Amino acid sequence: MLSQLHDLDLQLLRLFVNVVECGGFSAAQGELGLSQSSISQQMAKLETRLGYRLCSRGKGGFKITPKGEQLLSATRSLFESIEAFRHQSNGVAGRLIGEVRLGLSEALDQSVLQRVADAIRRFRERDESVRIELISAMPGEMERLLLQQRLDLAIGYFSQVQSAFDYRELFTETQHLYCAPGHPLFTDDAPDDLALQACDRVDHPYRFLRSDEPFQGKMCSARSEQVEGTLAFILSGKHVGYLPSHFARSWVDKGLLRAVRRGDMSFDVAFHLARHRALVPGDAQKAFEEDLLAAFA
Repeated sequence: MLSQLHDLDLQLLRLFVNVVECGGFSAAQGELGLSQSSISQQMAKLETRLGYRLCSRGKGGFKITPKGEQLLSATRSLFESIEAFRHQSNGVAGRLIGEVRLGLSEALDQSVLQRVADAIRRFRERDESVRIELISAMPGEMERLLLQQRLDLAIGYFSQVQSAFDYRELFTETQHLYCAPGHPLFTDDAPDDLALQACDRVDHPYRFLRSDEPFQGKMCSARSEQVEGTLAFILSGKHVGYLPSHFARSWVDKGLLRAVRRGDMSFDVAFHLARHRALVPGDAQKAFEEDLLAAFA
């Protein structure tokens, strides 16, 4: 009886299957490259290991026993499973597996989303079996998720003061100062600095703005983390605020927004791909990062 299966047992079982398929010891000599006596000795060794006879051989010729029939079926199933395991284990060697979690900033331009989609396409053309998760969040929240290892990568307008992160610039986004119908500046083609300072601006709590950026009025009674909230304040006609130009374009086309001193009050925001530098990325994360950088190149 086999309590454990060793390499020798597998060799003996393969010999047994060959003998049966050839129809006997003498017929299997050429197939196995062994003498009939050697085959007989190894078959006897297998039967001793198992504790029962597998076949009869004599004047009546070669004949497999009922127990031998059952073992033959079980052995063929075993070898099929071993072969399947071999193929799967070889496939895993070069295959990307696991999970990739990417954070995305809100209200991204269509061209940016197309590049993210291109990176996903590139990645899906690899030999992979990976779950990709896209998470939309504010920059501060994405930095927190990166620190907590709940994101692998993030695309956003980051402060770049986190020493724990590596940043790679991907693109820039232009921000304009806007007002809406009903606001005093909406009909003023060239408002002066005094008129600007009298405006109630919308504050964005995540400070990507720097001291040298255009409009930083002191009057501020509105606050919003999201672009949509900033837009609502501006559309009220009571506030001015910054919006991404691509996001505001359709509202401008409808005559519901107007850029204030375009160019003079505009600035560019750099968007970066960020990741935690202390964490060693897996093969899937490294490959996806490569595809993102290639898509934005």
